[in-house]
Amino acid sequence: MMRVAIYPGTFDPITNGHMDVIKRARKLFDKVLVAVAFSEEKRPMFVVQTRVEMAQAAVSDLEDVHVEAFDGLLVRFSQEKNIRVMIRGLRAVSDFEFELQMGYANASLWNEIETVYLMPSLKNAFISSSVVRSIAKHGGNVSHLIPSSVLPFVERKLLCM
Repeated sequence: MMRVAIYPGTFDPITNGHMDVIKRARKLFDKVLVAVAFSEEKRPMFVVQTRVEMAQAAVSDLEDVHVEAFDGLLVRFSQEKNIRVMIRGLRAVSDFEFELQMGYANASLWNEIETVYLMPSLKNAFISSSVVRSIAKHGGNVSHLIPSSVLPFVERKLLCM
């Protein structure tokens, strides 16, 4: 039986922290689906199609890691894909309370879903998409925070702002 996990997020943009979690998940599961949420309520910097393209570029060299966009309830998307394990990253204690609440909420919607929490390495623990966006918007160097394949997307977006 194939062990498959879904790793959901906004990925606005995908970071080295996300990549760290994806690589860790891939060691534990045969396949990983990176599920890019529309998340319009978060007012993302990049449209969903660009976020999917960035994620695809970032994972292109990882075997059995795929990327898809989704809208609506993650549990419903997981059911459609018949994926019963969800990966969530934990950077700090401050993430834990929110992630625990979301894990319980998802389990209340579908009792077959399990949430596995993975921590990125210490060097990636402080990286978040919002930190990357803030640094980039203020002219800072983000090349050490995101995959090199994602940097052109960020630079192009900043030129249009």
